[in-house]
Amino acid sequence: MQPLRIRRLLQISAITLCGLLLAAIVSTGWTQAVLLVGSACLGVSFLSAWWQRPLLAAYLLLWPMALMLTALALVSGGIRDLAVVGYPGVLVFAAILGSRNLFLFLLSFIILAAAAMGYGSMQGWLIPYIPDDSWRHVLYVSLILSITGFSVLLMAQDLHRSLRALQAENKRVRATQQQLQRLAMHDKLTDLPNRSLCEDLFRTMQQQCLQQHQRLAMLFLDLDNFKPVNDALGHAAGDLLLQQLTKRLQSELSKHDVLCRFGGDEFMVLCPADANDSTLADLAARLLQQTTQPFTLMQTKVEVSGSIGIVIVPTDGIEFHVLCRKVDLAMHNAKAEGRNTWRFYNEAMDQANTDKFNLLQRIRDALKNNEFKLYYQPKICLKQEAVLGAEALLRWPQPDGSFINPADVIELAERSGLILELGSWVLQQACSDCQYWQQQGFPAVKVAVNLSPIQFRDGRLEQTVLTALRHSGLAPEALELELTESLLIDNSDFVQQQLARLGALGITFAIDDFGTGYSNLSYLRQFNASSLKVDKSFISSLSVSLRDEPLVRAIIQLAKSLELTTVAEGVEDTATFTMLQQLGCDAAQGYLWSPAVPAEQFIQYLQCKR
Repeated sequence: MQPLRIRRLLQISAITLCGLLLAAIVSTGWTQAVLLVGSACLGVSFLSAWWQRPLLAAYLLLWPMALMLTALALVSGGIRDLAVVGYPGVLVFAAILGSRNLFLFLLSFIILAAAAMGYGSMQGWLIPYIPDDSWRHVLYVSLILSITGFSVLLMAQDLHRSLRALQAENKRVRATQQQLQRLAMHDKLTDLPNRSLCEDLFRTMQQQCLQQHQRLAMLFLDLDNFKPVNDALGHAAGDLLLQQLTKRLQSELSKHDVLCRFGGDEFMVLCPADANDSTLADLAARLLQQTTQPFTLMQTKVEVSGSIGIVIVPTDGIEFHVLCRKVDLAMHNAKAEGRNTWRFYNEAMDQANTDKFNLLQRIRDALKNNEFKLYYQPKICLKQEAVLGAEALLRWPQPDGSFINPADVIELAERSGLILELGSWVLQQACSDCQYWQQQGFPAVKVAVNLSPIQFRDGRLEQTVLTALRHSGLAPEALELELTESLLIDNSDFVQQQLARLGALGITFAIDDFGTGYSNLSYLRQFNASSLKVDKSFISSLSVSLRDEPLVRAIIQLAKSLELTTVAEGVEDTATFTMLQQLGCDAAQGYLWSPAVPAEQFIQYLQCKR
């Protein structure tokens, strides 16, 4: 704006200066003198504008013009003089080219000058001189009107130009707002409606289906094993897969259906549905078929699958957020039942989820209130039938005498992270009980404690074990840690380092449930295990069926070749005991000798076996 303002000052000063000089040429006397003085001031105003001093130029332009017009009016016709016609032009210039103060001062001056001239005429102090009409006066009027009109034309063009620029800017702002709104409501990668827009579309379609007496279905698709694609090929490949999948899914939908991206590898389909669930099942099958078709990503063939949950409005509810939770439950149920399938929501899923939530809250309270107990099952030497030690097993007794399933407790504890606190308590309690047994005259008895893989990932396992040993006074050699094969398969340096440090203290390790996982011979030496525990699924039918005998024999021979002891779990009868002795098994545990019992009963068992 500043350069334009200076340019206008230069133009108006120049045209006004030319007009004054032309008027001065045809004038005489005082009028000529006033016009020449005004011309000189305008010349200075022009130079000020040229020197980039717009405010000074405006003052030098407008004040001399106002004074010059007043002087011309005083020496001629007073308030009725032709010079008064120039006052409005001065005010217009002041409002646009000057400042607010300049405009107010000039307005005040012009009003006072007009009032003074009028009052002077009425009192007879000023005698107006109205000259006869002549071509000179016609020239004066023409110059005033021309200068004023030219200047107003320039400023009007500026206003129109500014208005057009403002309209163009408003148009750009509206376009930007629309684009931002679209970005806020659409997924950038696939251009599908996002979760926020999906909720709005749900309400619209819900109303339409209600009016047309239709049901509205929500199909929630989540890809299986999508993370390995990103890990192996990079996020660019993952993005390309999602874009290709979007096109495939859209090809299976009708014009009345809506596909939305919820985030990550999750998609939601909203579609009107008839009363036949098989139609929705057919649509879910076709959508899953599109996910299982191979994708070509960066010259690499990639195959994935998907799981779908389905809810129906209003059968399963009418609130969007409630339905999202339910369709998510149905989808996870499909994953739990093998993946690459679909499941309709039912209330049993919700009840199971509620039961798990309530159980988790109870587990938290049980930890605070010390409700958990450790039971111990003896481990027996098969050659001498002597007690070698005991395995610590978690129990949660209830007021009615029943027990909560330990597997359910451990599963929820692992999911929630409570396994760290629970595992720490188990270690401390088991070490304290074992130390008590040794003090009661059983120095050779050892205790075995199961560990969760999550305890290793936490990084504080070593310190937790050391704290338990120090507080209880138990020797490290009396503690055995039982590890699952899933932990060993992880084969991370972090896990190996922790096991190495614990082993250096004298703590021994047993591989639990050997044969039920992804058994790998390399880790048996790598993790310095001392014994293998043969899972009870192989032992329970050993005396009645010959099917498992070769496998048990092979495990025992393998352990002996690696200088490992074998422990059979779940021995319940003498025939199985005899067969294990014949196969060369070293130790066993099971109901044949004793179920898991509380710590105080275990000491009694030891005393009976002495």
